Amino acid sequence: MSDYRLISGTPSVDDYRRLRKVSGLSQKTQASAEAGLPNTWFAVTVQVEGRAVAMGRVIGDGGTAFQITDMAVEPEHQGKGLGKTIMAALVEHLRANAPASAYVTLIADGDARHLYAKYGFEAVTPVSIGMALHLV
Repeated sequence: MSDYRLISGTPSVDDYRRLRKVSGLSQKTQASAEAGLPNTWFAVTVQVEGRAVAMGRVIGDGGTAFQITDMAVEPEHQGKGLGKTIMAALVEHLRANAPASAYVTLIADGDARHLYAKYGFEAVTPVSIGMALHLV
């Protein structure tokens, strides 16, 4: 991480939308990003020369429920430990600031589950399953 700088704070709308797109996450409209990002509980970006190349956010109600979301790394910066750095920062902040009784979730796409397991996340199946409602 010698050239990389971890910054606490919500990414800009432009960085958020760009990082989601280039990392293969679903795209979000300008309006939805503008409405949603101010509700971030905690977030970090990784920057190189002042340019965001990775991000991760925690959203939630501040007391009972939190979700790690928007984990995104530009393809040319993948495989350099940025995802681990982001997860470590998010989990450290949760452990220090969220109530011990809070429920912390995330959706693990593909092999990302192996990264998340390193930070204590476990599959909840078969007791529970993740479900989604797509409004489009």
